[in-house]
Parts: sequence; C-alpha cells; structure tokens
Amino acid sequence: MGHPEKWVKYHLAPKAADASQAMIDPTSWGSILCSTYIGLALYKTQGRQRFGAASFGGIMGLISLRAFGAFVVCVTLVSCGSLPRGAGLQSEVLAASDTQTTPEGEAVYDFAVFEVRRDLLPTLRDWPQNGAVHRHWINQRTQPASLALAPGDVLDLTIWDAEENSLLTNSGQRVTQLPSTPINSDGRIFVPFVGNLKVSGMSPQSARARIEQELTQTAPSAQVQLSVKPGQANTANLVSGMNAPGVYPLPNRNTSLLSVLSQGGGVQARFDNPQITLQRGNQVYVTALERVFDDPSLDTTLVGGDRIIIEEDDRYFLSLGAAGSEALHPFPKNQVTALEALSIIGGVSDTRANPQGILVLREYASNAVRTDLHKGPPQTRVVFTIDLTHADGLFSAGEFQIQPKDLIYATESPVTSASTVFGILGSVLGLAGSL
Repeated sequence: MGHPEKWVKYHLAPKAADASQAMIDPTSWGSILCSTYIGLALYKTQGRQRFGAASFGGIMGLISLRAFGAFVVCVTLVSCGSLPRGAGLQSEVLAASDTQTTPEGEAVYDFAVFEVRRDLLPTLRDWPQNGAVHRHWINQRTQPASLALAPGDVLDLTIWDAEENSLLTNSGQRVTQLPSTPINSDGRIFVPFVGNLKVSGMSPQSARARIEQELTQTAPSAQVQLSVKPGQANTANLVSGMNAPGVYPLPNRNTSLLSVLSQGGGVQARFDNPQITLQRGNQVYVTALERVFDDPSLDTTLVGGDRIIIEEDDRYFLSLGAAGSEALHPFPKNQVTALEALSIIGGVSDTRANPQGILVLREYASNAVRTDLHKGPPQTRVVFTIDLTHADGLFSAGEFQIQPKDLIYATESPVTSASTVFGILGSVLGLAGSL
C-alpha cells in the first residue's frame, strides 16, 4: 500500500545507506579484525630498515602462535554472528518480511511506519483511541440544601406542650419523647392524635411544621422538635478503595462525591491512578479521580442509594530493548505522553541505546483501519519512530500520547556491536598474553 511521502517515514531496509542505522555484516567484522591484528604486527616492523619487504612469515614470527590461535577463535565467533545484544538495530526491526514480495519483486511490509513530528501530530490525534472505553459521567447539579425525607428514614419526635391537662404529656410534665418512627413504604408515619401522615418528599423542616399544625387541633400549645436518621434511600455506600469503606448518610440533597469520599477517609494511597465507578440503579458511570480534582463541575451530586467503588487504572504500556527498564508500567495518570513514558521507564541506556531509534509499536483493531490517513491508520500494525537528537523530535514526543498496551522499544546503537567486538578482542589478547 503506497503512502504519501509527506506522512510516511519509509521503512529502513537492512542495507540502508544511513550510516547511523546500517549494520556491518558479521563476516566483515572478521576481516576487519584480521586486518587490524596483522596491521599491529606490521607496525612492530617499522623499526626495520627493510619494512617494505617484510614477508608474511616474518610478521607471523612476531606474533605468538598461541595468541594467533586465540585470535582466530575470536574471529570465528564474530564471523558466526555470535555477538551478544539486548535489542535489535532500528534497521532490523523495521526490515520488511523476507518471504513476502509483490509481483514486481518489491518487499511487502506488514506494518506502517510514521515519524513523530510536529506536522503529523494533528493527524495522529484524529485517529481512533486504541483500547478506549467510552464511559459517561454525571456533572454536578445544584440541589436544595435540605434533605428530602424518604421511606426507610427514621424520625425522632419530641413534643412540647404547656397545657396543664395535656393529652400529649404525663401529669406534671411539659415534654414527651415519642418512640423512633420509621417512614413506611408509603411514605407515611403514625403520630398520636393525628394518625397516618405522609411526609415522604418533604424536608425535615416542612415535615415538622406539618406535624405541629395537625397536633394543634388537639393541643393548641403543642410544639414539635424533629430529628432524622437517614435510611438507605438517603445514604451512599462506599464499597471499596477508601480507607474507611461503609454506608454514609447524605445530610442534604446537595452532597457531592468528594465530600462523601472525605467522610470515608479518602482514597487509599496504593492506587497510582484511581478510577471512580459510580453505580446508580442500573447505570454505571466511570471516570478518573484526577479529572474530578481538575474540574469541579465533575464533582457529581450524589443521590440516595449510590454505590461508589475506587479501583486502580488497569491500563499499562511496556518497555523493552535498550531502555532504562524492561517492564510493564501502569498509567500513573489519565494521559501519558511519549516523553513522560520515557521518563517513567528510566530513559534509555547511555551506552547501548540509539537515541534516533526510539520506537512505539501499536496494534489497532481491524475496524480502525482507514484508507484516508486523516481518519485512521492504514494498517493494524503501526510503528512510530522518535528521534531524541533534535528539538522537533523532543517537542513532538512531549505531545504524542501513549495508548494502552503500547510497546516502547529502544533500539540498539550500531556502535554497541563494535564495542562488543573490541571488548572480546581485548579479552582474548589479554588471555593469550598470559599463556
């Protein structure tokens, strides 16, 4: 599939001409080492007057037979491609399949490659979010500050009466305490000398005034004091993830999520990026606690019966290769950029990594593939390349968003192979010298 050159950074074949990415064939390292070793021997003959006529036998006479034998073993290992490495070169990772070709004989790539740079970032932002789950959340709604009485609430009534022969109080008393009275499923309570009275939906103040109004028909000087113990319909259940989970009363209809979380001792510190799940009836709402902190309008108003669950963010990304760490990393916040991700993984190895070859490997769902690059990726497998050696690459990495299950792969520097070869050579020569 062809892609406009404006967008696509072309795949780097194994024989790329780019000197920073090209890999020297292992057998070439053998030739280089042989030439280097013999050159060192020739250097020793410079003190002879007849340097130009030095024979190979004379050179070999300067070299210990044992040292030369050990050196041959070293060259053989190198020529067999047995150099230890912890990651692939960028040219290797981005190489096309060796078995798939077009009818014209061109290599077939089963992935697309895009360079993370400023002019491409707007297009990448419009692509589908890989692994995104769209959850709704409820904004804060201003409600009356008072509580709305509901079935299950328990009312405590204290009646004061100044009449000498009051029907409501005992002889010589001016006050009586009625037994705690729950509001039944019909929203009613029983009050002596009044009967069943509907109070559901009223505020405590309105219910008190209504009961007092009804009692004055029997005791004109009666005064009523009312207190409420909220039932299930006026409580919220902090199920898990808080330091003190439990059932907490909603003191009024304007009680917010954060105020109830505060009553529950706050969110447990073990969560890196806590996610809030709010269950209301048959509906489920999910958002990150970070969003609620950042936007006060998301501090939703709770209603009776709400259930709140705090869980850790289950999204993660991986790091491999010549990175500071090879591990699975949870998302520490709602959004993580490539630059932040590199910081999370400990950067890249100073001695091994190729700063021009930081790769982000991502696999999209098949239904996300588009023919128009402005709407989606051209293939399910996409590799994004990041160059940390220039300003645009660094700035762009600071805006490029990492998505769940992304793999950040730090490729090996070609210089590492040379360092390994000379390290092996030095070790072998040191060993040969001790023989």
